[in-house]
Amino acid sequence: MPVLHIHEHAVPCSGILFDKDGTLLDLLATWGSWADLVLEGLGSQLALIKGQPVRTGDLAGVLGTTHDAAGRITGYDPAGPLSMATAEESTGVLAWQLYSAGVPWNEAVTRVHAISKEAMNELRRRRTAVPMPGLRPFLGQCAAASLKLGVVTSDNQSTTREHLEWLGIAGYFSTVVTRDRVKHGKPAPEMAETACRELGLRPEETVIIGDSNADMQLGRGAGLRLAVGISPGGADSHLLDADLVVSGFGELRISI
Repeated sequence: MPVLHIHEHAVPCSGILFDKDGTLLDLLATWGSWADLVLEGLGSQLALIKGQPVRTGDLAGVLGTTHDAAGRITGYDPAGPLSMATAEESTGVLAWQLYSAGVPWNEAVTRVHAISKEAMNELRRRRTAVPMPGLRPFLGQCAAASLKLGVVTSDNQSTTREHLEWLGIAGYFSTVVTRDRVKHGKPAPEMAETACRELGLRPEETVIIGDSNADMQLGRGAGLRLAVGISPGGADSHLLDADLVVSGFGELRISI
């Protein structure tokens, strides 16, 4: 059985499940760009309602983002909506801002859908996706060791497929379990259970790697062998249920 090496730890495993956003791809590069566009559109709507300018930076609390002096997004809360919310949850959070400003709820949702669709179309035009540092060499090690790999993500199927293709890594994964494929999303264990079943893996021989505590709870709830948190910035206080935390894929190695 292949062995996953993490610092001084050596963990035998037959398969690895990966979260997508913030784990396989740089969340800020993709969803940060989306959030910039969405918050700009939301700010324009609110400015029309209030009759005064609304800066993107003034909306930092909506998705849990941080901004520079010019209003551009420079970071995000790893325990916040941008990192963890589903598409439906993000729509609700954004629509609430318009509803609070006096827009009827159904109209607020319609406007948010239009803003988000325009932002997604722009991302597709740019094909904005950046792999996390060290990802491709690590996936190469996994393939060489014949590990079974899967993706478990709160994103939907169509967007996930696009992102994996943009990154050029779709061929590594034998199953992709998205939020729209299961009844219960993260942190419920259903995604991991489904992935293990489709990969023919026992939970006790499977590892999960993710950047949110929901990923860690998913792994624990499904009885996986190990839950590895990845935190590029070094801050790991949000990964309360991780068995081990690394700053990047360079700290992981596979041997046969």
